[in-house]
Amino acid sequence: MIKNPSQHLSPIIDEICNHNAGRDPERLALKYAKMALNPFGFLRGACHLFYDTLPDSPLFHEAPLAWCCGDSHFENFGSYKGDNRLVYFDINDYDEAALAPCTWDVVRLLTSIQCATDALHASHAETLAVSQSCLDGYRSALLNGKPLWVERETTGGLVNKLLTTLQGRDRAVFLDKRTIRKGQRRSLKIDGMKALPASDAQKRMVTAFMDRFAAAQPNPSFFQVLDVGRRIAGTGSLGVERFVVLVEGKGSPDGNYLLDIKEAKPSAMAPHLARHGIKQPAWPDEASRVVAVQKRMQAIDHAFLHPVKLAGLPCILKGLQPSEDRVAIGEWGKKLERLKEVADTMGRILAWDQLRAAGRSGSANADALIALAQQDDLTAAMLDAAMEMAAKTRQQWKSFTEWHGSHPPSGQTPN
Repeated sequence: MIKNPSQHLSPIIDEICNHNAGRDPERLALKYAKMALNPFGFLRGACHLFYDTLPDSPLFHEAPLAWCCGDSHFENFGSYKGDNRLVYFDINDYDEAALAPCTWDVVRLLTSIQCATDALHASHAETLAVSQSCLDGYRSALLNGKPLWVERETTGGLVNKLLTTLQGRDRAVFLDKRTIRKGQRRSLKIDGMKALPASDAQKRMVTAFMDRFAAAQPNPSFFQVLDVGRRIAGTGSLGVERFVVLVEGKGSPDGNYLLDIKEAKPSAMAPHLARHGIKQPAWPDEASRVVAVQKRMQAIDHAFLHPVKLAGLPCILKGLQPSEDRVAIGEWGKKLERLKEVADTMGRILAWDQLRAAGRSGSANADALIALAQQDDLTAAMLDAAMEMAAKTRQQWKSFTEWHGSHPPSGQTPN
């Protein structure tokens, strides 16, 4: 832990360390390493700083309220299998979800594109063109006023390739990548990339929870625990309590399932929304917030998604699917039109998700969102704001890399 950080740290580093205090040191070191790689990685890992520095302008304070994922960026879009067993492409991370001005999600997505110039090996002009495509898709979808969705039959390019590949992915192949098979029994692959070892106490805690959860399910034997590990995934959530659980599923060895249990923290937007007097529903807990907003915004519910309590902590329980993957920002193959098409799709998805949840629990109706899209100066204002936020993010990243390079691997200053 940091002692009196304000005495020797810059405000940015002070805020980062305090925000991440108490997290698992091993995974926190991984998070800080990802944040130090480039501005895009930093943006992903410092969502709270993004809202700390959001410009104080009518664009962000007078826009219609919408249900927002809160952490919209290029790599928070991906595929998942719905409860109808079909594969869809949508926003797939709602940890920061809240009721907020609709422009907050849009400018964060545009900023992520601007911050990815280095990761894309693209010029400023190219990333600006991609940002324009994203915003054009968003406005066009709002103006149409009808929430649609993306599935394999209705899209092309990189997204179609992703969905086509994942639709036929075999569970056994997926398990082989994440587990070690010995005869008719599997155990988790503890490789330091997807999973770290769990202590005996952690294994007992998770197993006891799963036993209680299973007792309330139609098929309790499905949830018989075979192995438990600490899960490594994402960037912003690295270090929170998180486990990957191998369960019996539909039968060993190839019918086994992997479950993800992740602690739900308060939204990074929450303090800023409170200052602006934007009230939130009285959720039972943070996990209930995340799951409820995800169900409101996505066209088709995720096949397995529950808010739960693990040792008193609000957590999100979901199944890890063979058909679940994200678009990696570096896979555009140096073809600008391909990347613009993906960005256009993401802009449309964001608009559709906001339209789908319109009029719920304080959010504006579709007419208000359509009126926003009709504003002639919206495109220029959003692109200018995204470039301003990208410049701020790069400055913060430089300060962070200087600090990170001279401190212990855990990312915290020693006592």
